[in-house]
Amino acid sequence: MEYKDYYKLLDVSKDATQKEIKRAYRKLARKYHPDVSSEADAEARFKEMGEAYEVLKDPEKRAAYDQLGANYQAGQSFTPPPDWDAGFEFSGGGFTSENASQYSDFFENLFGQQYEPEFRQQRGADFNNPRGAQDHHAKVLIDLEDSYLGVSRAITLRVPEVDSQGHVTTKNRTLKVRIPKGVRQGQKIRLAGQGSPGIHNEKPGDLYLEIEFNSHSLYKVEGSDVYLELPVAPWEAMLGAKIKVPTPAGNIDLSIPSESTSGRKLRLKGRGIPGKVPGDLYVVLRIALPPAKTEQAREFYQKMEQELAFNPREKLGV
Repeated sequence: MEYKDYYKLLDVSKDATQKEIKRAYRKLARKYHPDVSSEADAEARFKEMGEAYEVLKDPEKRAAYDQLGANYQAGQSFTPPPDWDAGFEFSGGGFTSENASQYSDFFENLFGQQYEPEFRQQRGADFNNPRGAQDHHAKVLIDLEDSYLGVSRAITLRVPEVDSQGHVTTKNRTLKVRIPKGVRQGQKIRLAGQGSPGIHNEKPGDLYLEIEFNSHSLYKVEGSDVYLELPVAPWEAMLGAKIKVPTPAGNIDLSIPSESTSGRKLRLKGRGIPGKVPGDLYVVLRIALPPAKTEQAREFYQKMEQELAFNPREKLGV
């Protein structure tokens, strides 16, 4: 997938005001509209400009796009970074677009995901009606350990807005949020009254925080289950051992069965993410070989080769 420079497509600078973007789009749309243009590529150009305008006319999409594209150029190979949209607070449908399938893969990958229908409803307000109170949404990243413990965290969100000169900027707002014990990826925390009010002082909408976990150096998460890849010495795997093992809730003693092989899974029931039905923690064994950096160590390996007569490729018939 290629990165698209929407500013270049509309022939505007990256600091253009919203009015300048609108004016540039209208000018180019008149030139390349398929019904009036004699240009050979008019239809393709018109579609590209429509896609660019769909993003840049919307302060929320534009702010997210600007942050994402700071280090890319048009035509460059591009894959959206994981959780690229985390930390942005947006209203209504936010970054999403019901017309995503009309545009390029680039657009659809960034703005094509839709929220569940229940989160697309507002109290007495339509998503295209700015007069009513609106619910807001944001994706936030927390540590896996926060879900095990349940904690209060100060979470800072970036809120896109248009300044008095018509430029898109972002301001920060910080909220103290209680992370409930057992919260899982994809779940939403509702903060009542933290959305936007309508212009007639209607009761404010709510703010929904969608939870994602920060990447972790030790653990991987699948649903409510947690996986840990655990290095063990050859003698621990073959002879069995009782060793200290880290978990998100603290260290535990774990018995390694004798004659364990690399890749063996040990299930620790109920030690995954907490809940009414807690997940499990799976410890995946990986046999780690001691280095042979000294003559004595190399001699020891040679002795093993002679005495064990071990062929790891026996099942392959070689």
